[in-house]
Amino acid sequence: MPIEEILTLIRARPFIPFRIHLLDGRTFDVLHPELVMPGARSVLVGWSADPALPFFDPGRHEIVSLLAVSRLEPLPTLQPSGDGQSG
Repeated sequence: MPIEEILTLIRARPFIPFRIHLLDGRTFDVLHPELVMPGARSVLVGWSADPALPFFDPGRHEIVSLLAVSRLEPLPTLQPSGDGQSG
């Protein structure tokens, strides 16, 4: 996976959350651009116990070789459930 593809997604404004698919079947959801640190041959992906936070918890990160990334996929936007009316 070329690092430029990940950089394009991280730099997009507005940012659109995306999923990183690995060749071994694992996936990582990137909900904030601050949770990804790209490198020359790898990318550090962090995650938080609270998806609303733009920083990762200690010990909750993975360094992934760019050679292991099979594809990137935008995450679907959340749609309100129900008809939007209360009661």
